[in-house]
Amino acid sequence: MANTLNQPTAGPVVAAGPVLAASNQSYTDWPSILAGAVFAMALSFVLITFGSAIGLSFASPMDGEGASLRWITIAGGIWMIWVSVSSFAAGGYLAGRLRRRADDANEDEVEARDGAHGVIMWAVGVVFGSVLAVSGITGLAGSVGSGAIAALEAADVQISADIDYTSSTLLRDEAASVVGTTVVNTAGSNADARAEIGTILRRGIVAGEVPESDRAYLASVVARNTDLSPDAARARVDTVIADSLAAREAALKAAEQARIASIIAAFVLAATLLVSAAAAYFAATVGGGHRDRNLGFRIYGR
Repeated sequence: MANTLNQPTAGPVVAAGPVLAASNQSYTDWPSILAGAVFAMALSFVLITFGSAIGLSFASPMDGEGASLRWITIAGGIWMIWVSVSSFAAGGYLAGRLRRRADDANEDEVEARDGAHGVIMWAVGVVFGSVLAVSGITGLAGSVGSGAIAALEAADVQISADIDYTSSTLLRDEAASVVGTTVVNTAGSNADARAEIGTILRRGIVAGEVPESDRAYLASVVARNTDLSPDAARARVDTVIADSLAAREAALKAAEQARIASIIAAFVLAATLLVSAAAAYFAATVGGGHRDRNLGFRIYGR
């Protein structure tokens, strides 16, 4: 009886299952990812070059010939979207096809890993493309980001150039004496007067309105430095100011249109990149499936 009490009680018998050996191998296959990213960028470069050749064949510097700038821009945008999606899809397929499969996962996990490699390939391509854009090799992202700023700067430069030209036209004489073949300005022009007129006009036009006091003073300066009467000088000043304000409105309108176009382009670019990520994921899963079934590339020619 004592021996029975001292014996250890046997516990429930547990069936031994398969033991998976721990592996130090990473599930991320970087060679396949880098190969897919390089292939995607090379393919996009080829397609962009091909599209540029097609676009130039439809464009013409002559008025009334070739496709309009609007349609060329629309066609170019559609082409860029197609190039991005198709290039990343091809790179994703290659990354999934070349990925070395680990035999410790079921079919769903294998598909998820193949797709993850496609997404990582897409991320590498986007980051590398952004670096190239910053370094100036390609200007796609940079042009989208700086389009509105460049348009505003161009508008400011155009307004300043118009004001400098306007300052000179205000001091032109109505009559000039002709000596031989040379036209001589009888009254001449005053550099200080031009500078003063330019300062007043620049301040008023940038503000959008030239005050009456400035208009009257400009008329007196024009009458004093030309052969115009006070009334004719005032009429010239009013005409020139009206033309300058109209040119300012046109420049600002063009800058606003460029800003809106840049916003639309930025949203389209972001949406295109997201669609490209999805295309890379699904293409990588297709490539992984073809890898597991040992299907050759000739299936695409059937």
